Amino acid sequence: MSEIVFDHAVRELSTAHARCLAAAAKLAYAGPDAVRAQAARWGFDDVRTFCVRHGDEFPLPDTQGFSAACDRMVVVAFRGTEPDQLRDWLSDGEALLIPHASGRGRVHQGFHLALDAVWPQVADAVAAPGRTVWFTGHSLGGALAVLAAARLYFADPCRSADGVCTFGQPRACDAALADAYDEALRGRTHRFVNNNDLVARLPPDPFYRHVAEEKYIDADGRLLPKPPSLLARLADELEGHLQRFPSLTDALDDHGIDRYLASFGA
Repeated sequence: MSEIVFDHAVRELSTAHARCLAAAAKLAYAGPDAVRAQAARWGFDDVRTFCVRHGDEFPLPDTQGFSAACDRMVVVAFRGTEPDQLRDWLSDGEALLIPHASGRGRVHQGFHLALDAVWPQVADAVAAPGRTVWFTGHSLGGALAVLAAARLYFADPCRSADGVCTFGQPRACDAALADAYDEALRGRTHRFVNNNDLVARLPPDPFYRHVAEEKYIDADGRLLPKPPSLLARLADELEGHLQRFPSLTDALDDHGIDRYLASFGA
């Protein structure tokens, strides 16, 4: 795969910029020193990492990520989590739906609390005027990226995110909030889903719903120009399982951030 090069002047989402944001989502899993070093190579001179530890009563130990800024752009990337921890979070009491502060619907309680813990750092990172604002994340981090964009918009539409890219994110809200998000940020969100990625199907519909703008990656790792029809998608999902038979780990293997990065090619 060719080198990642951020275009700090970009103002609209594109496949090339989504690839850069996927690399940022992967970098969120690295330690603070590695994050700062790589972000500097990408041309960002203001790099901040955040990590807020949660108490024993909270299903996940922390919320982590980083912001990387220059004079024209700021990227906020949220870290995902281990599959076993994410399953716990999606299945226990933190998966309750609670009213969203915007009054436009309901939000996953655990995801809301996780974002709330780091929001002061995120809000400060995107506060400076004159820079485009981009949110990204993989897995849990993708859910936090969507909720961060929603929170920023509903608090101040004039400071709305210029783009959001998520990779293998779980559903984060109900239909009402998803509709309000789509109305506000349509065309500025790319939600990537890789074939049989299990996490992208949780928590279950119809209680939860994804935001729109899906970008689908097929069983051969190709990013399709538009989502397939229902029948074509079912056939492709079956193909994905058959390619890895007799292994039964396809749904978890497809969740890895490296699978998403590979779909962008060289």
